[in-house]
Amino acid sequence: MRLNKSVIKKIYEHALKEYPDECCGIITGNSNVQTVHPCRNIQNMLHAEDPARYPRDARTAYFIERGEFDGIISSAKEKGEEIIAFYHSHTEHEAYFSEEDFAAQTVLGELEFPNALHVVLSVMNRKIHDIKPFMWDGNLQKFILVQNCC
Repeated sequence: MRLNKSVIKKIYEHALKEYPDECCGIITGNSNVQTVHPCRNIQNMLHAEDPARYPRDARTAYFIERGEFDGIISSAKEKGEEIIAFYHSHTEHEAYFSEEDFAAQTVLGELEFPNALHVVLSVMNRKIHDIKPFMWDGNLQKFILVQNCC
């Protein structure tokens, strides 16, 4: 699945707006019509409430509130749309798929959306540095970098 240029532009804008914190969001639709759902990163709130459980703040982590997440997913399903991609930014770091990113995509060790792209943006010095899409490879049992989506 290729992401539309307008989608890429919107996630770039979201990443720059949230900088120096990480941004996060969901992309729904199909190959023709794609909708970006910028989500609120509640990592700072979680970190403030329970720093032992959430040792990282929003500069190095993201967390989408489950109610917001479920609302976007439910609405897309009602409209017959696909969950095309999830995205988030890394600030002052390269675009890569980390162990924390993997953990964020699983519930009890199982992927919720194994066919969705996972787009990671690198934002450095208030500028988009890079964007990389990852996809789950069931044979390798890991996320791999894919070409030609962005």
